[in-house]
Amino acid sequence: MISRKSRREIDQMRRAGRIVAEVLALIESELRSGVTAAHLDQLAERHIRESGATPSFKGYLGGGRYGTGPAAFPASTCISFDAEVVHGIPDGRVVHEGQLVSVDVGAIVDGWHGDAARTFIVGKAAPAARELVEATQMAMMAGIAAAVPGARLADISGAVEDVAVARGYGIVRQFVGHGIGTEMHQDPQIPNYRTGSRGVELQSGMCLAIEPMFTLGDGDVHVLPDGWTVVTSDGSLSAHFEHTIAVTDDGPQILTTIP
Repeated sequence: MISRKSRREIDQMRRAGRIVAEVLALIESELRSGVTAAHLDQLAERHIRESGATPSFKGYLGGGRYGTGPAAFPASTCISFDAEVVHGIPDGRVVHEGQLVSVDVGAIVDGWHGDAARTFIVGKAAPAARELVEATQMAMMAGIAAAVPGARLADISGAVEDVAVARGYGIVRQFVGHGIGTEMHQDPQIPNYRTGSRGVELQSGMCLAIEPMFTLGDGDVHVLPDGWTVVTSDGSLSAHFEHTIAVTDDGPQILTTIP
């Protein structure tokens, strides 16, 4: 069963979402050639914890489980470079001019999650890379606009897919958007492409994470031996955008933003 949140619960998620948005703004301000992914992650974790929140990603084992050991995600953010689509582990790698850097952030406040991602362009990038980033963000916003009461999940998926198809981009199919609330990943799954099913009807109070992932190639991906980092199989560039939203009678509300 897909949970619907009360106005009070949505407000709690908005608190977590604001912290996520602040972290992304902080990383954008610090992102430049020469900085390391590990440094950016340290800044993010410090801000999350000083804001009274807990990182959603650190210690995550998948399936809503947390723990320690080599299988647990070791950082507070996912930072992915160029052909890395999602779940990149922040380490000592140095950011370079012209790179695409995708940053995914999650925070928990009083048990409620916020989750958002952005692909940043470091300095100047090739026109094709810049257009990919712009289109992926546009697709996210198109999906958000479709998230209104009475619509179906397929309306979100179709809005995202149409942006990619019109521009010839690959759509990553193995990873999708999702419901969100007291767990980071809840039902429903939200593909970024049409599946042939209309899916559930959207109702006021549903909270969703809409997150297109496009590539300059065919969209096929695989996971590296670290067990987390997802890369394009053809080595093509990728971009990833995500917002946590609430479906409301007044239209979709983005929760991962700074008012």
